[in-house]
Amino acid sequence: MLNYAGTPPLAAMAETDCRELIAAELRSLIARIEISMRLIDAAMEPEDDRAVVSADLGSTEIVVLDDVTPRYATASAALNACRAELGQALQNLSESVNPA
Repeated sequence: MLNYAGTPPLAAMAETDCRELIAAELRSLIARIEISMRLIDAAMEPEDDRAVVSADLGSTEIVVLDDVTPRYATASAALNACRAELGQALQNLSESVNPA
C-alpha cells in the first residue's frame, strides 16, 4: 500500500497540473491492472496445456479437478471491470479539459 502522507496537497497546484497528475495516475493504475491480468492468464495456461498433453497421450478419459481456475476467472473479471471503470474515468477527465 502506498503512503501519501508526505505528498503535497493538490489544492496548491494549478488545475492543469492537477489534471495531468490524476491522468498519469489513472494510466499507471490501468497498466498495473493489465499486468495483473496477464499474470492471471499465464497462471491459467499451464492447466490447459496439461489437459492437451494428457489427451495427446491417448487417454480416453480426462478428469480435471481444478478449484483454482474459477477463482482466477473471477479475479480476472473483477480486474477487467476495474480497468473499464478507470478507462471511463480517464476519458471523463480528458473530456472535462476539452468540453464539447
